[in-house]
Amino acid sequence: MDIKLFLKLVNRYKWLLMIVPVIAATVTYFLTKNLPKKYRSEAQLSTGILDPSKKLVSSGATDFFAVSQQFSGIIEKLKAKKILDLLSYHLMIHDLQNSSRPFRSYSKQLDSLNEEQKIDLLNTIKARLSKKSILTLADNKGKYRLYDIINNMGYGEEDLADKIEISHVENSDFIDIGFVSENPDLSAYVVNTLAAEFIHNYSSDINTNQNVSLGVLDSLLKQKEAVMNEKNRALSEFKRTKGVLNLDEQSATVYAQISRYEVERTQALREIQSSRGAIAVIEGKLRGSDPYVRGSSRNDNQEIIRLKRQLENANASYIDNNFNARDQKKVDSLTRIISEKSARNIDENVLDPRTSKQGLVQQKLSLEIALQQAKSSIKTLDNQLSILRGRYKNMVPFDADIQNYQREADLATKEYMAALDIYNTNSAKQKLGLQLQIEQYGLSGNPEPSKEVLYIAGAGLSSVFLCFSFLLVLFVSDKSITTVSQLEQVTGSKAIGVINLIEGNDREVRSIWANKNKNINYQNFKDLLRSLRFEINSRLDERETKILGITSLVDGEGKTFLAYSLAYAFAMTGKKILLIADDQPLPTTGGKDLSISQNFQKFLIKKEVHVEDLITVMNKTTEKNSLFEIQNIKNLKSGFDVLRREFDLIIIDINSLGEMNITKEWLLFTEQTVCVYESGRALTNADKKFIEVINSHPGFIGWILNKYKSDEVA
Repeated sequence: MDIKLFLKLVNRYKWLLMIVPVIAATVTYFLTKNLPKKYRSEAQLSTGILDPSKKLVSSGATDFFAVSQQFSGIIEKLKAKKILDLLSYHLMIHDLQNSSRPFRSYSKQLDSLNEEQKIDLLNTIKARLSKKSILTLADNKGKYRLYDIINNMGYGEEDLADKIEISHVENSDFIDIGFVSENPDLSAYVVNTLAAEFIHNYSSDINTNQNVSLGVLDSLLKQKEAVMNEKNRALSEFKRTKGVLNLDEQSATVYAQISRYEVERTQALREIQSSRGAIAVIEGKLRGSDPYVRGSSRNDNQEIIRLKRQLENANASYIDNNFNARDQKKVDSLTRIISEKSARNIDENVLDPRTSKQGLVQQKLSLEIALQQAKSSIKTLDNQLSILRGRYKNMVPFDADIQNYQREADLATKEYMAALDIYNTNSAKQKLGLQLQIEQYGLSGNPEPSKEVLYIAGAGLSSVFLCFSFLLVLFVSDKSITTVSQLEQVTGSKAIGVINLIEGNDREVRSIWANKNKNINYQNFKDLLRSLRFEINSRLDERETKILGITSLVDGEGKTFLAYSLAYAFAMTGKKILLIADDQPLPTTGGKDLSISQNFQKFLIKKEVHVEDLITVMNKTTEKNSLFEIQNIKNLKSGFDVLRREFDLIIIDINSLGEMNITKEWLLFTEQTVCVYESGRALTNADKKFIEVINSHPGFIGWILNKYKSDEVA
């Protein structure tokens, strides 16, 4: 959206933005200056939900989500139809009992009743109040049209609900009840009665519901207790009949005994094996395998005796040979050998073999006795293990049964304890639960500040908004092209100029150009025409062309007037101009005015042209005939060659693109072409096809936005 264009539209209709809000504010002032005064009263309920001073037992951390749900439930119940109907009964009872000072004047329907009927109606309403009956349309079928009577007094559910305000400030313990009416006493009575009636009904409902819940829980608790007792009794009976006090402890004791006896049996087997091994070793030693038991060998002793005899013979020879040295060596050698043999024999026979054998025999007897004892204990241990394993095996079936009984008894006990906990919790909530009370009663007060100023300001602002919305819709729905940017956007081509709209009856080019008055419209026209002349002349000089065609999408877009104006503008630069245009009355003054026209068709025949001072006009035939029907292409080209030599610029006012068959023939002889578009006209589907044709023409220069508004140009 073009913001600048929209602001121009707003500026054009600024009178609407000023007049409409003033009218709306004025009307609102007269409508609101006699509004009745409004009185507001407010009562405050405390719930005790978030007030720790009203709690006997601290509940720990506050669950704000649950608290929010509680407050929402209380507020919704305050708005319930049942409570509002009870309030309606109270209001009707008050007005009937205080006929001299009712809150509101009696309605026609109520005023038409006599005193007896009013008393009867009062009793009827009291009876409904005591029964807490809901008010419905069906109550119109009774003796009195009760539903209509209450609603006509303004005490119906809808009337009260619209004016009652119930709110809760976050994280506070209070609920505020407000009511606005034309009577301060009525406002105070409504909030106080509504608060008191709600507390009574809410507390009664809560107490009833909790009693019902406790009754159900009590019944459930008794059922759970009976099941628990039955399961425990079955467990006790099973233990008594099977002789099992505590199967877990008994089985653990038996298993411990079995483990101990198995350890003792293993120890006895170990002693048997070790005793047998020791006896075998002792028997081997007694059979002579141990040198300490059998002593030195006989061969050693005989060898020593033999060596001693040789030593005696050697000593004798030593003496006999007169102490010969060689004999001395033999004696020494035998002495040394005997000493070694004797020493070794002494070492090998340190212990007394008889003593060793006696010790071994004693050990063997002791081991044989211990072996026999161990063998005897093995039999005893096996008998004990057999007995204990049998006893443990008999406990296994009892264990599965006892586990089932125990599991059922434990489950029943847990269910009972859970039910008991719920029962105790609800019982505590009933005694220590929600305690609603009126913290602050509603009072009669002063009237509220008048909202007259707000109403007037709201009317003015809303009317301004509506006017802006209207202009926006008007702007969005307006598809007309009024700016160069819009024209370039929809055509896809460049716009080379803008010509403003000439208003008034005097539209002669000479009069416009010669005007010396400060006519801003004429001045803009001349300035824009000069700018367009410059753009066209630049392109003609750039391409060294002389024939300019001017066309439009449809008739009536001002192309003919523009062609005459361009001819005059170029003539002002001293150029000789030929204008080929439709036949129309022309001014007859000399100078740079447009001269008396000649006929283009006759020129094509004679090839003669009378050149005027600066501007020569040739009128096309008024009949929309084809050029090719007048002359062939060769003659047409030769004719235009003659004109090119005679004039500096040839401007042709071509038919609109709507007459495509004629326009295409003229476009064959133009070297440069411009297309005129009327400002404020919406583009049609047919125009889009013509735009494609003109954009594809080789000599097309661009678009000219014509009849542009003068104020917009300024």
